[in-house]
Amino acid sequence: MHTAKRWALLIAILGLAALMALRGYEWVQSLPPERSPFKELDLERPMGWATAMQFDRVRRDAQLCTETLLASQIGVEPIEDRREGDDGQCGFSNAVVLTESAFPYSGSVRVSCPLAAALYVWEREAVAPAAAQWLESPVERIEMIGTYACRNVYGRSEGRLSEHATANAIDIAGFRLANGRVISVLRGWDGEAADAAFLRQVRTGGCELFQGVLSPDYNLAHADHLHFDMGPYDICR
Repeated sequence: MHTAKRWALLIAILGLAALMALRGYEWVQSLPPERSPFKELDLERPMGWATAMQFDRVRRDAQLCTETLLASQIGVEPIEDRREGDDGQCGFSNAVVLTESAFPYSGSVRVSCPLAAALYVWEREAVAPAAAQWLESPVERIEMIGTYACRNVYGRSEGRLSEHATANAIDIAGFRLANGRVISVLRGWDGEAADAAFLRQVRTGGCELFQGVLSPDYNLAHADHLHFDMGPYDICR
């Protein structure tokens, strides 16, 4: 092939590649924000396939997480950073107290910024729809039995530090309904069909938002609660 033809072919290929790149860019720009991995997380938006990637950036960037909370309708108050334990292994930074969310909780919710963000979306995107589908009454309060605690996994004297030790986990024992009935994880997981379906749906919905989700399907230690965390391990059981 003559040199001139080679150059012409190269220019044509580069032009085609540039056109495809432009078309691809335009397509990405046209995506709804919840389906664009390049958009920042907005806690008021519905979930999409890119929400998990957006949450991952918030989980890794403390300043971005704080800005994301402030831009939403969630109510939080910052907690002063702290370290404790024999060698300072426990404690938290950039943590908040949840003061207003879609649902009130039975106790004070002191959690990391990313966990607060995930809880807020989970309440709206998982808990409320599941209650509307399976229960005869809306959820009035979430029964919480633990957030921050300086301990190892399962409270053992040795082993890996729990995500609770950095305010990065929460344990949910049940849901109090507006009619006064309580759907507990302990009794409801293998209880009435509607209660069991509701609990499994809120568990599975949590898997779309939290890093770690453990339920009675995982082991006996979780027979009475759902464990949600924003730690490094991606698990949904």
